[in-house]
Amino acid sequence: MASSTSTSSPSAEPEAAAIARLRDVAVDYAVLSGLHAPFALFPSLVPRDCFARATALQPLFNALVAAAAADAAFVADVIGGVAAADAFVRRCFAVYAAARAEGETQRITLGVHRSDYLLHSGGDAIEIQQVELNTIAASFACLSAKTAELHRFLHLRPENASKYSSDSLPLNNSLDGLVRGLARAWELYNNKDSVIVMVVQPGERNSFDQRWIENTLFTKYGITLLRRSLSELLDQGSLVGEDRKLVLTGGIEVAVAYYRAGYTPADYPSEKEWDARLLVERSYAIKCPNMAYHLIGSKKVQQILAQPNMLERFVSPAHASALRSCFTGLYPLDESPEGLAALQMGLQEPERFVMKPQREGGGNNIYGLDVRTTLQKLSAKERNAFILMELIKPPPARNYLVRNGEVIEREVISELGIYGVWISEDSVVHVNEAAGHLLRTKVADSNEGGVAAGFAVLDSPFLV
Repeated sequence: MASSTSTSSPSAEPEAAAIARLRDVAVDYAVLSGLHAPFALFPSLVPRDCFARATALQPLFNALVAAAAADAAFVADVIGGVAAADAFVRRCFAVYAAARAEGETQRITLGVHRSDYLLHSGGDAIEIQQVELNTIAASFACLSAKTAELHRFLHLRPENASKYSSDSLPLNNSLDGLVRGLARAWELYNNKDSVIVMVVQPGERNSFDQRWIENTLFTKYGITLLRRSLSELLDQGSLVGEDRKLVLTGGIEVAVAYYRAGYTPADYPSEKEWDARLLVERSYAIKCPNMAYHLIGSKKVQQILAQPNMLERFVSPAHASALRSCFTGLYPLDESPEGLAALQMGLQEPERFVMKPQREGGGNNIYGLDVRTTLQKLSAKERNAFILMELIKPPPARNYLVRNGEVIEREVISELGIYGVWISEDSVVHVNEAAGHLLRTKVADSNEGGVAAGFAVLDSPFLV
């Protein structure tokens, strides 16, 4: 249901001196609590019904990902078409196909997802519209929980003149929810001497978010997590026995391979990294995600699932209706009649759309008049690597953003993400739940929204 609630900041425009004092308190708390990332000084308003609806949709999206990933014909049909125009997708699909041809030995699947939404202002009503569904390396579950703790701490401080109620700050279990999912998968693997491997980028910039997972797994569950790059996995890993168990140097058996890398072409500078991805995909280790889940998170799949009657292939009509209600306009850019019509819309009204390639990590999308320029340059084959999406128009608010100890007041917009955890074993669903939230806030005139990429700050919702 749409909300007509205003989304201006809860701050009562405090004096500059009070803001400076509150900034100092916030920065000290952030450093001491491990929140090493830019953040919003105040929580940003989110309509309570929009937040509740996004949370309720997450188990439905979890089940949708699992069903679509299990449909080999669907994956081959959709991804095969994109692979012809996109070299990275082509290599990912080749890994998927090679592992599938050899045959699976591990029947347990683990998905850690995040569905991202913007508030859309349609006249007097405000509703959520989905930006994307992340199925690999959904980050900031840990630091978003720390941001929520920061805002709950600040609301009682004497330096805080806004005095908002803590009842409007929802508890955020994103760190515990993600760790609980990894631990449950490790338990199902059923080897108490095994480890979880987090696949990371060399020189990882987001290690603070990741270290909370490592430390919480050990302190709460006694599970060891090792960090390895793709290159290190190939050097240290081998497949053992008929089940093809993934064993590292020293006889260390890997129960879960949890990817926080591998989602961008930059993570594969040589054939060595591709060989490592295939090694893990072929193994008995539980993959988070396996390559099918990874591919289902592509923008092309998002666009295909928005087509009439497509969701009903995977979920019930009632669930399909609920999921479809948060979709915005999504169009192909191929040679189909729909694709050619979308091409003309993009050329004629480029400011209405965003062009999206099959990439994750921020900084990849094309906006405004650049949509027209890009469409004019691309061949018909090259266009097939993109989709066209209606630009969502969120209502702006004002907030104070803290980066590198400095605070600035700006007009901002916020993007809400809901985490989800799915664990299944053939037809048995062990876990299907929402697992906390993420709010990222950026300056209103910035198109991109990634925190690690430098476009946004961490925030938490103030429910109204």
